[in-house]
Amino acid sequence: MTGSAPRPPRRSVLLRATTAAAVAVPLCTAGWFGWRALDHSDPAGAAATATAPAAAPAPTATDRPGPADGTTAPPLTPPVAPPPSTAPAAAQTPPAGGAGTATSLAGRTVLLDPGHNPGNSAHTAEINRRVDIGNARKECDTTGTETDAGYTEAEYTLDVSRRARAILAARGATVVLVQDGDRPWGPCIDQRARAGADAHADVALSVHGDGGPAAGRGFHVIMPGRVVAGKADTTAIVEPSHRLGLLLRDRFRAATGEPYADYVAEDGLDTRSDLGGLNLSTVPKVFIECGNMRNSTDAQRMTDPQWRQQAAQGIADALTAFLTTQEKTEERHGS
Repeated sequence: MTGSAPRPPRRSVLLRATTAAAVAVPLCTAGWFGWRALDHSDPAGAAATATAPAAAPAPTATDRPGPADGTTAPPLTPPVAPPPSTAPAAAQTPPAGGAGTATSLAGRTVLLDPGHNPGNSAHTAEINRRVDIGNARKECDTTGTETDAGYTEAEYTLDVSRRARAILAARGATVVLVQDGDRPWGPCIDQRARAGADAHADVALSVHGDGGPAAGRGFHVIMPGRVVAGKADTTAIVEPSHRLGLLLRDRFRAATGEPYADYVAEDGLDTRSDLGGLNLSTVPKVFIECGNMRNSTDAQRMTDPQWRQQAAQGIADALTAFLTTQEKTEERHGS
């Protein structure tokens, strides 16, 4: 999956519709190569404490309909502002297991984009509609993948995003989730890409689990290639996104012990120009495929709440390093 030459398709569209009108494609027959061709830039999130490994219960989805034509961006979930502190700044201590003080991200806004909405499978007509990603047209969204035992990517990404949000908020950041399990489906990949600018975010990150070949395992980070086509122009975000990608790769591996993917990418890094969530972003953004949910070893890890807390820690540490290093660089250049 390079940014210049397309690689074999990545995943098949996994449509497990719950309505009679939907066309069901059993997950067990979905080919990984077909899946690789689809955009996979989708979100999730909610609150969890920075120290408690147990996942917060998923909110009940509302009956508020999503946009039928994708032309109007849905409202983002309310941002989570940093908690008020009654202790003087000097007495505050870094969150357990993480880098940065409780105020190190004050004034910063982070957008977390959990991959896929749990309700997508019931809205196949909506998510199959194609949208413009600048250099192509792709499906609005997909249902995502799942483990052999039925633990879905949408559940995983929502839980990890909530956990990361809690850690980042404890460090002073304002954290916005593109969706929090609080809408019936979506939003579409083009809307997710615009969410960073809509939230005036300093950085954005999309959380995913991969659906690769069962024999392959490991994680990888996807960074944007340079795309100038139609609505897309990634010129300004390629370099900072690459820096974020390197930090994320290193922090995630340190926090989780997960190896680099052995079936895709190189040294845990991939560059792609076919993902709408990256092509249309105007703030630095990367994707992370936290592991291969079709692999038994990765699946066992990703279904473990304690490992998901480690995954959230690695994500939060990378975002913290990106933002605090950026601040120091800007100060040095300005002096």
